[in-house]
Amino acid sequence: MYRMTMEQLKIWKAKEHRKPLIIRGARQVGKTWLMKEFGAKEYDETVYINFDNNEKMRKLFEESLETERLITGLELYAGHKIDPAHTLLIFDEVQEVPKALTSLKYFNENAPQYQILCAGSLLGVALHQGTSFPVGKVDFLDLYPLSFFEFLMAMGKEAYVELLQKGDFDMAANFRLDYVDLLKHYYYVGGMPEVVQAFSDNRDFNEAREIQQRILAAYEQDFSKHAPNETVPRIRMLWNSIPAQLAKENRKFIYGLIKEGARAREYELAMLWLTDCGLVHKIHRVSAPALPLKAYEDLKAFKLFLADVGLLSCMAGLRQDTLLDGNQLFREFKGALTEQYVLQQLKTIKGLNLYYWTAERGTAEVDFLMDNGSDIIPVEVKAEVNLQAKSLKVFRDKFQPKLSTRISMADYKREDWLLNLPLWAVEAAGKWNRF
Repeated sequence: MYRMTMEQLKIWKAKEHRKPLIIRGARQVGKTWLMKEFGAKEYDETVYINFDNNEKMRKLFEESLETERLITGLELYAGHKIDPAHTLLIFDEVQEVPKALTSLKYFNENAPQYQILCAGSLLGVALHQGTSFPVGKVDFLDLYPLSFFEFLMAMGKEAYVELLQKGDFDMAANFRLDYVDLLKHYYYVGGMPEVVQAFSDNRDFNEAREIQQRILAAYEQDFSKHAPNETVPRIRMLWNSIPAQLAKENRKFIYGLIKEGARAREYELAMLWLTDCGLVHKIHRVSAPALPLKAYEDLKAFKLFLADVGLLSCMAGLRQDTLLDGNQLFREFKGALTEQYVLQQLKTIKGLNLYYWTAERGTAEVDFLMDNGSDIIPVEVKAEVNLQAKSLKVFRDKFQPKLSTRISMADYKREDWLLNLPLWAVEAAGKWNRF
């Protein structure tokens, strides 16, 4: 299985002034596999340490953070000398030993020759519990479920990806039906590595669903195991409300859908816990499309998406026979899967900040606004071949953006002010700076 983040890890390794790198991401998105695979391909030796229930490592880091002493302890643990030029150190579940997280500051300052990768599924939660963090002394890399392009590669369709990465949309249009069928599969299977691997091996939709249900059950167990006891019921209720939230015509998150009379302050910790774990993406409304968008963020209005479209389709109970029903899948519960899919692909494009916009009286809504640091690009998402972009036109007339984007089942087309982008080619736009 190929992950595009492998290229980012190679860039990190090649840096002259390299800091320890922390890989962030939800549980089961493949952080451990990625670190081990990178070590096996790029280094002579890998020293892998999992801090979960590791009493030896806990004692080593609790007693002193003097780097020479730590290296001696790590060498004793590994059973051999550590050559910093040719060895990758992997600290997994690093949040379980807070002092190990703090030690990254001293490795960066006193022993920068050591190459250290870290990961922790509940790292964000740990930081909110007061864990000392080496601010400015580490770099970050975000890992998400497999994107659609990574899914295509896992299905043995590398040539389909290459077409889009080269920007050959004319040739790609000849294989439109293949792309659409594969996209339907991705809506159902999603990008969780275990699910994709099983589906790649067996092409069994039922097996994919069973694994997704197992992953969702494991997340629910995490709620009970790691979250404060008094917050667990609210986390569960908020989590289980997400499909219903996205099924609304206006996908703005409404606390009253969790339970009647629910208030924001009652669910603040639950929301924070889910976002810190990387299980949900919170996309805020902006009051005005001006740079930087964050300055115009409406903290009270937001949409909440899951980390993965396949998990959303599982939670929503999407039936397998929908895959055969023309383009019905893309319209399923008011196009919510399609908006989730687009959000998921946009999150993989580095350097984009995502928001959405609605007119004050709700007469128009633009699904996503993207801030790439120099421009604001409005994006309207359509579940089918729908070339009417009323909200986009309202936005354009009012704010005059340089470029607007409509993502739908229609073919690629570039007009003066509008980029028409096929749903199956969202990632290609980021590579070729079409946004």
